[in-house]
Amino acid sequence: MTGPDVTAGSEVPPLERTIGLRDMVAYAGATWDWHRLHYDAEYLAKRGLPAPVVDGQVFGALLAEQLQDWLGPRAVVRRLHFRFKNLVFAGETVRCTGRVVAVDGDTITVEQRIVLIDGDEPERVAVEPAGAVVVLRAGEEP
Repeated sequence: MTGPDVTAGSEVPPLERTIGLRDMVAYAGATWDWHRLHYDAEYLAKRGLPAPVVDGQVFGALLAEQLQDWLGPRAVVRRLHFRFKNLVFAGETVRCTGRVVAVDGDTITVEQRIVLIDGDEPERVAVEPAGAVVVLRAGEEP
């Protein structure tokens, strides 16, 4: 049972994160992804890019974090999918949003997206479509 707070149509609490260069270097170290696109100013300037580009897999981690923050330690992400729409650069802020589209016993299907939010600029979609299938292990209700 998923509990009364998790029904089709439920909104997933948003997750906002500013992704700084320090965060990106730490992520690169953890994943052994040292592509110059993620840190080398000279390399980026030659390609007309304004700042280091956030590694795409960071977005998968944020989508999973959003779900686990919401559902707690019982949540097991069984499937996660996402498609990139725009580059995200070091120092930009993103917001993950989501909505439950189906609940089947202890299995929850969620649609998600990530938008860039940066001061007065309108939102730009960074990741869409995105979503997950989450299974709640037996134990306390969320």
